[in-house]
Amino acid sequence: METIACKNNIETPVFEGEKSKLAIITGADGGMGTKITRAVALAGYRIIMACYRPPKAEKVRQMLIRETGNSSIEVMGIDLSSLSSVAAFAETVLRRGEPVELLMNNAGTMETERCMTEDGLERTVSVNYVGPYLLTRKLLPLMGEGSRIVNMVSCTYAIGRLDFPDFFLRGKKGSFWRIPIYSNTKLALTLFTIALSNLVRDKGIVVNATDPGIVSTNIITMHMWFDPLTDILFRPFIRTPKQGAATAIHLLLDEDAGERTGTLNVSCRSKSLSAKYTRHVQMQELWDKTEKIVEKWL
Repeated sequence: METIACKNNIETPVFEGEKSKLAIITGADGGMGTKITRAVALAGYRIIMACYRPPKAEKVRQMLIRETGNSSIEVMGIDLSSLSSVAAFAETVLRRGEPVELLMNNAGTMETERCMTEDGLERTVSVNYVGPYLLTRKLLPLMGEGSRIVNMVSCTYAIGRLDFPDFFLRGKKGSFWRIPIYSNTKLALTLFTIALSNLVRDKGIVVNATDPGIVSTNIITMHMWFDPLTDILFRPFIRTPKQGAATAIHLLLDEDAGERTGTLNVSCRSKSLSAKYTRHVQMQELWDKTEKIVEKWL
């Protein structure tokens, strides 16, 4: 089993003087999300668990409170496949007016068939990219010097393509195939990370992306006859949720991670990106088209 060396294995609660800091974590009740939330709770942050199924998340919240001793954890519902839901969540947080120290865009999906949202987007595209984009953009007024945004991407960004307008409407050109569509959304989120980091650099907001590797979570379940074989022959040799979450935790909590922005990170280290990505020919076009989609909520 692979070992990932990080400095962020926090096991002792650090609550003194930290209660005023707020962290928002999407998909906080999932495999990696729970590990990330636990580490942030142990670091003493107040946490909003932004989750699709609040009743399920409530059980995780109670478990985390028992494990960490941090009672400043709450659950708020959010549906990243509904831009009105994302906007309503953000408006609730904005009305509170509390500074946001950490924003972890962790939630994601890999749909098994084409499903269109109420906004006319392919669901994978909405959950993995447009929803996090809107959430981040709306919460920026609450963020400032020292705030950190971490986006959960994937090594599959390398095979992603942005075919417009198919990217938003169908996920990709041609017939539905979940892995290419997922890859396209992770490329989009990577490009958003780079573009946003340049936009907010002068405000002292740090924006980075984390690639967890191939992780044994529910997202890789294919809902096919061979799933039991996959569980036996494949899952034991890929990363655990704890290992997958390690780089995200590093980017959220470690001091040295706050000194870099606009980077992709693997195994707790920054990975050099070529100009193909840092100056991607479609980066501005992607930003402009996404802004057009979300403008009514901004």
